[in-house]
Amino acid sequence: MKELRRKVFFTIFIILTLFNCISLVIINIVSYRREYESITQNLNIMDDRGDWMMPGRRWGEGPGGGMPEMLERPEDFEGPDMENMMFMDHEVYTVELNENGIVWIMNNGRVDSDFNPVTAATDILSSCEGDTIKIGSLYTGGYSFRYQPSRSIIIINKDKVSEKLVKLLIETIALFIALELVIMLISKLVTGWTTKPAREAFDRQKEFIADASHELKTPLAVIMASSDELSSDESNRRYVDNIKYESDRMNKLITGLLDLSKLEEGISKESYKEENLSKIVDKTCLVFEGVAFEEGVGIETDIESGISLKCSKEEMEKLVSTLLDNAVKHSDKGTSVETKLYRSKGSVILKIINTGEPIKEGDEERIFQRFYRADKSRNRSENRYGLGLAIAKRIVENHNGNIRAYSEEGKTVFRVEFK
Repeated sequence: MKELRRKVFFTIFIILTLFNCISLVIINIVSYRREYESITQNLNIMDDRGDWMMPGRRWGEGPGGGMPEMLERPEDFEGPDMENMMFMDHEVYTVELNENGIVWIMNNGRVDSDFNPVTAATDILSSCEGDTIKIGSLYTGGYSFRYQPSRSIIIINKDKVSEKLVKLLIETIALFIALELVIMLISKLVTGWTTKPAREAFDRQKEFIADASHELKTPLAVIMASSDELSSDESNRRYVDNIKYESDRMNKLITGLLDLSKLEEGISKESYKEENLSKIVDKTCLVFEGVAFEEGVGIETDIESGISLKCSKEEMEKLVSTLLDNAVKHSDKGTSVETKLYRSKGSVILKIINTGEPIKEGDEERIFQRFYRADKSRNRSENRYGLGLAIAKRIVENHNGNIRAYSEEGKTVFRVEFK
């Protein structure tokens, strides 16, 4: 159920986040594009200057010598309609040139900064040779220009544009973060609402399994006790053996269902204690050596000493014994099951490795589902119901770990990682 809630939450969250991200990116792109086109238009529109360029002081004729004056457009100036040339939001300068250099500089738009068009024009003259248009990034400020040798330079100061676009970018980032918090809350509420029917059905199913298992244990215990009493009568021996065999099977199934039901309810982590995991694994392997020997399989251990973990000792013993039992049952005769426990990059890793029939491709996740049996005929004959690995996975998840299985080079590996 937790997995379903998690998937629904992240699906909703990712969809809304993508929509949020795309919307804010579009806002910035549109604003950037609008400013870029405005600058491009201002640079290009000045190309058709005709006869409206007014004469001014030539290079070297300015006051004090050397620098031209920057002239304002006179009231009786006859030329293009400047008010419709999109200069209102830009600081635009027209630099008149001849063979000798700068003739005069005229401002065509707003002037509210310390920008020096004379310095900019001088730099452009020294660095450019042929016709050049340079706009550059609008986020970094500076200036854009269009240079036509011996004719003119159109310079646009981008500082104000840069300030406006950067401010918009910061505002959209802040808005994005605020909307992400809202999206997270919405995703949580929608997840709860959409998964409520499934959660209620799951809870009813879990409650039914737990109650039914408890109710079945009492009559089952009576059946098993009665079969022991009847075993003394040889005439009924065959029937009694069948009763005992099926009772044992039912007892294993009920015990597994009860264990899984308890684990799914979750154990308070406050009850977990710091345990020596190395000793738990080593002891469980030692106990299992007898079982493995009867199956013609050995047990080999490579356990790093002194590894501790805050956990439930009983659940850890159950986890290791379940994985060992599974490995032994699926090992080839004459091989050994390897058990490894070690630290790695801040995690504790437990590996159970056996040599035998590999896990079928596509079954790596399915084998952890309850009642799933890859080889149904063999598992049925061995009283195996597909609950063991489901229990193991639940134990691992209760301890904030993860478990996976895979086969490679003739070996099957069950890898458990605890953070």
